[in-house]
Amino acid sequence: MLIRNYKKEDEQGWLRCRVLAFLNTAYYDNVLNKKEVYEHPSIELVAEIDGIIVGLIDVEYEVEEGTVCSRGNGLGGMVWHIAVHPDYVRNGIGENLLKVAEKRAIELNLNRFEAWTRDDQWVQNWYKKMEFNQVESYYHLYFEGIEMNNRIATNVSNLFPVSTFAHYVSNDIEQFNNITRKHQCICYEKYFK
Repeated sequence: MLIRNYKKEDEQGWLRCRVLAFLNTAYYDNVLNKKEVYEHPSIELVAEIDGIIVGLIDVEYEVEEGTVCSRGNGLGGMVWHIAVHPDYVRNGIGENLLKVAEKRAIELNLNRFEAWTRDDQWVQNWYKKMEFNQVESYYHLYFEGIEMNNRIATNVSNLFPVSTFAHYVSNDIEQFNNITRKHQCICYEKYFK
């Protein structure tokens, strides 16, 4: 396995790897048709085996405190994407990508990584194994059809919402038990030693 910097010609392999990796997770609906370009500097790495992109990590980082990360002190990096192609899981690819990204972050004088994920237990377990700590959370709520009745309204005449995506940042989540799709979004943070 070769871990190297992402190159523009990797985009299709990067997209395939990310889509397939996220397919059976709570992020299945977060499909991209092109790779993001970040506003701030970034660490963008891929893992390659036999010319195939089998893993990836993208970390946008701060050169001025508070410009990328949502919390913490000092300069940090936001892990926007980390994924391993499903045909190559359980081979240490994600862990190796993270280690290389951390090494580069330390060389850049960053003191931590922040990562947001949804409520897949195996993903939460992986972040804990990688020594990240959970620091906050909120919910993604997806309202469709009658789930929106008496919850989602508009004062724009002749506008009829058919579905709605919302962030819920309080603790009374039980009031949404009858909603088909909801996910807890969890922030993890890791300070480097």
